[in-house]
Amino acid sequence: MPTTPQTTDELLQALQENDRRPYGRTRTVTAEELAEAAEQFADPLALFHALMELQEAYTYGAEPRKSPVVFARLLTLHDEQPDIFDARMRHTLFWRFKWVANALRALPEIPLTSLRQWQTEMRDRYEKAGFGLQPYYGQVYQLAAHTGEDTDLAYELWAARARTPLSDCEACEICDRALYHLARGDDERALEIWEPVLAGRASCQEEPARSISFALLPLLRTGQTDKARALHLAGYRACRRNPSMSREVGRHLEFCALTGNEARGLELLAENRNLFEEVDSPLDLYDFLTGVEVLLRRVELLGHGELPAAGHPGRTWTVAALRAEVSDRADDLAARFDARNGTSAHTDRRKARLDRAPLLDALELTLRTRTLDDAAPAAPVAAPAARTADLPEPLPELVLRARELDAQGHPDARACWDRLRALVAAPGYTHPDDPAVGPLLRLRADLLAAEADREGAKDRFAAAAALQEQAAALYDEAGRPGDAALCRAGALLARAELPPEDAADPAAERIAALTAAHAAVVRLQQETPDLAPYQEARLLRLRATLLGLRLQTSGDEEHVAPLFAEADLLHAFADRHDIAGQLSGALLLRASTHALSGDLPTAVTETDALLERLREHGPAWHLPRTLTLRGRFQLGLRNARAAHENLAEALRLAAEWPAGTAETTRLHADLAQACLHLGRPDEALRHLTRSADLELREGNRVDAFCAYSNAAQLSLDLGRVEDCIALLDSLLSEPDVASGELDDRLTAQLRLTRARALHEGGDLKAATAESVVLAAESASWDDDPGSHAMIAAEAAVLLAESGEFDRAREAVDQALAAHARAPRYDRLSGSLREIARLRAERQGADGLPDALALLADAGRIAEEAAAAGHEARGRSLETALAYEYGRVNAYAGAQEDALAALEKALALLGEPGEDNGHAAEWAECVRLAGVVEGIYLERADAALTRLESAAARLTALGHTEEAEELTALAARLRDKE
Repeated sequence: MPTTPQTTDELLQALQENDRRPYGRTRTVTAEELAEAAEQFADPLALFHALMELQEAYTYGAEPRKSPVVFARLLTLHDEQPDIFDARMRHTLFWRFKWVANALRALPEIPLTSLRQWQTEMRDRYEKAGFGLQPYYGQVYQLAAHTGEDTDLAYELWAARARTPLSDCEACEICDRALYHLARGDDERALEIWEPVLAGRASCQEEPARSISFALLPLLRTGQTDKARALHLAGYRACRRNPSMSREVGRHLEFCALTGNEARGLELLAENRNLFEEVDSPLDLYDFLTGVEVLLRRVELLGHGELPAAGHPGRTWTVAALRAEVSDRADDLAARFDARNGTSAHTDRRKARLDRAPLLDALELTLRTRTLDDAAPAAPVAAPAARTADLPEPLPELVLRARELDAQGHPDARACWDRLRALVAAPGYTHPDDPAVGPLLRLRADLLAAEADREGAKDRFAAAAALQEQAAALYDEAGRPGDAALCRAGALLARAELPPEDAADPAAERIAALTAAHAAVVRLQQETPDLAPYQEARLLRLRATLLGLRLQTSGDEEHVAPLFAEADLLHAFADRHDIAGQLSGALLLRASTHALSGDLPTAVTETDALLERLREHGPAWHLPRTLTLRGRFQLGLRNARAAHENLAEALRLAAEWPAGTAETTRLHADLAQACLHLGRPDEALRHLTRSADLELREGNRVDAFCAYSNAAQLSLDLGRVEDCIALLDSLLSEPDVASGELDDRLTAQLRLTRARALHEGGDLKAATAESVVLAAESASWDDDPGSHAMIAAEAAVLLAESGEFDRAREAVDQALAAHARAPRYDRLSGSLREIARLRAERQGADGLPDALALLADAGRIAEEAAAAGHEARGRSLETALAYEYGRVNAYAGAQEDALAALEKALALLGEPGEDNGHAAEWAECVRLAGVVEGIYLERADAALTRLESAAARLTALGHTEEAEELTALAARLRDKE
């Protein structure tokens, strides 16, 4: 708390501000300070409000030991000064008798006799005050369910009574009724009772999150897996990291463990690590720890006990160690409750949960599917077992086989080199004395060259160049000039691929570097004697590749002919020496050159010929890459169906070869694009997430998170809000993201999408909080003021939706200042108009001056856009502004000004045509003008003329739906007459 309140008004304002904070230590500590501050005022009402806030903070902050103490002070205040309590205050006070009963039940050190004495106190107080006793019998049932004794009778005494104003909310009572039947093994009856809560028709602060956590397993047992999945996503989000909902978190962990989602369970456990320390309720902790143990036991049973796990802060845990710790603590808590209650209910319930067998082998819970292997520390990727099993055993044969395959460009060469690398690195390795194999120096050079190729494939060009140079030096020592030349050429290519540093014109510098590298490779080829045909062909291929990259960078037509010449040179050489792989490469280069020069039809024709040749003569491993290229050409020609067919076949064929033979990651991304063009967004989403998964496995984290970001946006566009939020939560909890190591702009994009998804999902408070933080952080992006303008504008709209118009204005001013440096005309104009509408709609005439000021800002932006020649998407900014002036004035009661603005908007829109979008906007403007004119200004005849004329015009153009809305309004006006 920045300063201690000096007046009761300041105190009440501070209490209101604290009420907006999430439950947890910050809110609780502030509530304690405010309660202490309230003692200085001779105002019992101020003290009442402060104590009420403090008890609420303790109750929902999972600190049951302190809640009864505060309530005792409130009860004393009521007994000593009953006259200060109005009806609402009395209702709130008596409602909280149940809070105290719940708190005492959660503490095993409180004797059972004390619990019953408190229930008697509650009954006596309710009877004296004239309140019904159904809430009292509800607490009797809660205690019976807790101890496991006399539950049926207690349930009947409670459930048979009519509800009273002090009864628990309907959603909570529904949950308790459902739990009674669930405890008796009747899943169907429990789910039937739960339906209003699970469907969102009944809710409260804890519901439906509480009910969802209990309903997950019954839903699985009754075959409703899709519903269980959807509710898990929504329900977990509502309780994550919340100390007062740790029991619910535990049940979500259990759900993960029993559906083959152990890796997600560990992820969620890490996200809720704070609960180990922040939950002060023994009953909540018992339930949470049992859910944790269900998960950890399952992981350990699957043989992953040494995986890292997030446990109590202060030390590093493995799954096995944390499971043992959790088990001891939960056993102790269960024993303490059973000792207090004189039953074995808690021990029995724990055993039943721990003994449950998995209900499903695998249920895909999120868009980012992870396994326990993914959770393990990264290890070197081994070559595919199926192919390493075919490798020759004697080392000389393995070396010769590796070199033979490498000369062909065969993908199986990689497995051979991996095996040889392991053998050479093993202690006690003895190199064979075999002239065919050559000296160890040559083999080490081979391995370095193979490693360099792998680094280059991952775009790690600096590392690739360094390895190629090392290999070249060893080849020189081993007397292999041709191999040394290949490595030096590879180093030239890798260095030319490096982005220029601090270049005034990066593209020009890169073009120059590629031209120089090409010339150097030509010289290298000319100066190296006794090149084998496969070596010369590979040098020719490198020359052509450099010119291809140059054309790709420049797009210059004068670079086309040299590239064709190099491709033809390679083709002729490969054909003369019957080098199938390089012959195919030459034809692929020709097709790519046609595409780069803009001739996609010819590029497709040439790939067709190449595919026919590959299917007849091989090499077969070139088929996936060629089909991929053809698919991309078809995408460029807007033939999505043919593109999808080619890309899908490429993906199928790629599976027959080692990883890296085809760009599988890019293939999935291309397939996603084709699916979107074909109107198959769900399939596109699967390919996007698969592409991201593969990028992540290959260590390309930025590319992976970019793909995940696209997947999140697509899932949001599809209305799969919970999928979107769950994916983003998973990504944002990654250590390098949480610590700020990932690209800050990419992380900001993920958070911005999450804020939009939260807003779409109805969580305005969380969405606003995230957007405001992002707006503050992006203010320091001096190199990107446009993005800050956009983020600040979005935050301003959310603040306005939350009713915080002063803060919204501050955010608008930030957005306008950034917009002045990097204009975002459409975004800023739209945000200003929306905030103005919200202000007028909620504040009426009182909000009109501020709303008009916002529209004036939007008007200046429209003028700037017109002067800059900016064309807005859809209707013009001037038209949108005129329409908004109409709405704002109508909300504020300035109907003449509203009608004038709408007339202007109609004139700017122009007459409707065949375009549906334009017709809908025009019709809506006419409708609002009709409402203002006919209802508020009571000029029914003029309004009817307007509406009937517009409806006839729309009907003639075929816009019957829009016409019907105007006709319906006209009918209402006639009825009113």
